[in-house]
Amino acid sequence: MWRVFLDANILFSASYLENSGLRRLWELEDVALVTSSYAIQEARRNITATQQIADMTRLLSKVETVEITDEAPNLFREAHGLPDEDQPILWAAIDCGATHLITGDLQHFGKLMDTDIEGVRLSGQAILFGCAKLAVNPVPQTDPLPSGRNGT
Repeated sequence: MWRVFLDANILFSASYLENSGLRRLWELEDVALVTSSYAIQEARRNITATQQIADMTRLLSKVETVEITDEAPNLFREAHGLPDEDQPILWAAIDCGATHLITGDLQHFGKLMDTDIEGVRLSGQAILFGCAKLAVNPVPQTDPLPSGRNGT
């Protein structure tokens, strides 16, 4: 089973628009969705509409929430140039054993897209729109993520 870590902007975008292509993540078989309380807090700061709050709560009920066990090592800043606010996201994905980290933060994670860091493949949200499969290479590079429950 794959463990796909969702960044705050993915949680926000999936909650913000009812017809968001990102919601297809919740339909994938053999995929465990994971996020951190840190990412949830960041996403919730930006959600204000009652329906969006309800949608986020419903979506999060199907996502495993992890806590960061240790402080993010500063080596992410040195080795990958990640600012302080993004280091806990990458560290939580690594610490929980995620196979993928999905983010829309191209400003900070852009140069790391489609790379593996400590066994976690970083991928952008653009690959999700209009498809039921993630068009990413898994770690190690073999099969794509499994198809959705609807068989597409």
